[in-house]
Formats: sequence, structure tokens, C-alpha cells
Amino acid sequence: MSFFTDLAHQYVDGEWRSGKGSWDIIDFNPYNGEKLASITVATADEVDLAYRSAEAAQRAWGDTNPYARRLVLERALRVVEEREPEIGDAIVAELGGTRLKAAFELHLAKEFLRESIQLALRPSGQILPSPTEGKENRVYRVPVGVVGVISPFNFPFLLSLKSVAPALALGNAVVLKPHQNTPVCGGTLVAKVFEEAGLPAGLLNVVVTDIAEIGDALLEHPIPQVISFTGSDKVGRHVATVCAANLKRAVLELGGNSALIVLDDADLDYAVDAAVFSRYVHQGQVCMAANRILVDRSVEKEFTEKFVAKVASLRVGDPADPETQIGPLINSSQAEAISSLVDQTVEAGATALLHGSADGNLVSPSVLTGLAADSPVLSQEIFGPVALLVPFDGEDEAVRIANDTPYGLSGAVHTGNIERGVRIGQRIHTGMIHINDGTVHDEPIVPFGGEKSSGLGRLNGESMVEAFTTQKWISVQHGRSQFPF
Repeated sequence: MSFFTDLAHQYVDGEWRSGKGSWDIIDFNPYNGEKLASITVATADEVDLAYRSAEAAQRAWGDTNPYARRLVLERALRVVEEREPEIGDAIVAELGGTRLKAAFELHLAKEFLRESIQLALRPSGQILPSPTEGKENRVYRVPVGVVGVISPFNFPFLLSLKSVAPALALGNAVVLKPHQNTPVCGGTLVAKVFEEAGLPAGLLNVVVTDIAEIGDALLEHPIPQVISFTGSDKVGRHVATVCAANLKRAVLELGGNSALIVLDDADLDYAVDAAVFSRYVHQGQVCMAANRILVDRSVEKEFTEKFVAKVASLRVGDPADPETQIGPLINSSQAEAISSLVDQTVEAGATALLHGSADGNLVSPSVLTGLAADSPVLSQEIFGPVALLVPFDGEDEAVRIANDTPYGLSGAVHTGNIERGVRIGQRIHTGMIHINDGTVHDEPIVPFGGEKSSGLGRLNGESMVEAFTTQKWISVQHGRSQFPF
């Protein structure tokens, strides 16, 4: 496909170039196995060049009037709007996103670009009093300089833009490394959007590479002051460790094991709709997905029957077909891992109300129940179309089960009493929780992030200013200070 081959390059210092590594990343369509592109990996030397280009370009960009920076973001939004059908097709082809998922991702990408336009004008300073006579304290918000961004495969276009656009709007330069399964949608496509928007050369660099080639060069490099990483908690811990050793700030958006709680007074039909979407959107490859559906025992039978019936009706197949609701997992290893997990859990004593099967990277939905309280599957993130139904007796047990996980990203509570839901939500150790809604939400001005193993820091709205700027104190003595010697 010419769209992919045209973007199958590194993008460094405003130039499209071939990588200098000794091997290629092959970009496949996960549904039909079609080879979309081949990209020679970037080396550690090219990562160094990208960071140095970013540093050189940032000096002038940081001094640029924020109204001028805002114009570039406005043009980037127009580029996305004009090329929306083409970008949607790319999301379907490169990551197996359904048409619904592609539209959802593009809608959010545009919303986050709109917020980034406003962010350019958001930083404000302060003048603070001093106990020293004649002195004033000025506190400035300034760009951190250069930001390293590492994005995942599940929402690559959105989650790259989500850090890249605010960082640029706030006066920084960026080096972006997309996931090797989505090098175009998560990387070079973002570069193309900003190139067409007129972003000066060097401010956004994209390196398509892998840790097998560059090791920790992207993290250890002395130039970036902030690393924004979205991905698994295992890799996130490593990122945090390396950043701490090099005195860098890490913003980490990691995995989840969200619980959707259905109380005894919930609207069951509505709760079923919310739970099915929350678990199976994008084949369950979503950090906020409702891995665990917790149901009050008094309504368990009715809820389960309706839930299983709805899941069984989901259409599995070609993501390019608008009728498809479940497309392929990102690669064969992920498909094999999910199938194996289901088999092992059933062998350990769980009951499969639906037992999904694999056809290539297509994995049909599974619904498991009857899990032992200490079943390891209850405490881990499942990045695939598998729901765990867990009954509970009363609110206290629901809260205990919901909190019995190393993760704390999202969640939901369904109830006929809003304030009851809020009270339970306050007891669950998670960064985000939604009353009478799904678990999968992201809004441009609301702080997004998790607790425990689900990450460090927050993104969105004012949190972007915290993430991608720093404070600088300049004091002014209008009189004369008295010194003791």
C-alpha cells in the first residue's frame, strides 16, 4: 500500500531518511497478514541525532510567541480533518481496528488536538511576596526542553498525539518512538501531519526502532528531561528505573485490571451494554477495559444470561467490514497467549460460559466464571476478548474484590442510587471511576492516570502543563539586601 510505503522511513531533523540499522521492522496487517511496509531500524547514533536536532530547534521554538505556536496546532487539526478517511483506513489496516474503533480513535485525536491549541496559551506565572524588604519573587512556567515519547500499539495515533501535541504547544521539542507493531499510525503519520502543518524542522523527530537495536539509548540520553511512556507495567517499571537513575521525570500511563461493579439496584440491561463494550471494545486491547465484571449475587443469574447472550451475538471478522465488532489481535503471539490463558483457566476449574476459539489472529470472545478467589487470572491484565464474571455479597465484598489487584486505573459502578455509587467509587483505589457508565473513557481536560501499578503522574488539561513545563524562580531586589558579612 503506497500510503504505508511512503511513510516507511525515519523522520529526523525535518528529513525523511532510511535507518542505518542492520535489520528491518516489517509492518503487517494483523487480519490478513499483508505486508504493509518494511522499515530499516534506527540506530543509537540516529537516536542521538534526533535528540540533538530537537535540542537545537527547541531554543527558538520555546521563545516563539505562543499564539504563533497555536497556529501550527490549528493547521495540524485541519490536516487530520482533511485526511480523516485515509487515516481511518490506516488504523483498520495496521492495527486491526474495526471501523467503529477507528472512528472513536479519530474523534478523540481531534478533541485532544483542539485542547492542545488552547494549551499553548495556558502557562501562567506568579509574583509572590518575599520576607526580604524591597524584593519580589517571579515564578515563570517554562518548557522542559525536549520530551521523549514512547507510544503503544492499541491506540497509536491518539496516544502519540496525546503527548506530542501538548509538548509542542507548550514550547518543547519531541523525539517519538512508536511501537514496532504500529510504526506508521503511531509514528511517521504523526510526523507527516505536523510536517504538512508547517512545524519547523527538528521539533518533531520519529525514530522507528527497537530495544534490541538501541538498548536504553532513548531513555538514558542526556538531552530529554521528560519521558512520556504508555505501555505495560513491566516495561514501565524499567522506564521509571532508568529515568530515576538519570534524574529525569517519567510520566507513565500503564496497564489496568478494571472492575465494573453491578449492584443489586442496577438497571441490568444498561449495565450489560456498558459491560460488554467496556470489555470487548478493540478486542479487549485497552488498558481501561473491564477485565472483571463483579455482580451482586442477587442479580447474578439474570445479568449473566443477558451478558452471555449479548457477547455471543458480537460479530467477529474483517475489521474493514463496518458490521464487524471484534477484529484481530495485534499479532500471533498475543492471540496464542490469550487462547492459552483461557484454556489454562478452564483446566484450573473455571467454567467457560463462552469458550472463544482462535482463527489466525482472530480470537472470539470468552466469558469465564466460577473462578477460585486466588485464581491468578483475577489479578492480571488481560489484553484480549476475555471477561471474568465474579459474584459478590454486599458492597464491602465488592470493594474488597475490586481492590484485590496490583492495578488501579479505571472502573465503574452501576446502581440506581447515584450517591451510593459515588461512595463506593471513593473506596476503590483507582485513578478514575465512572458511575453508571463504561470503564473506557478519556476526555481532554480531565486528569487521566492510575494508581499502584497503573502508572505515575497524570495527563490531560492542566496536568499537561505540569507534565511538560517546569517552574523557574527569578527574584528581583528593588532595594538593597543586607548581608551578614
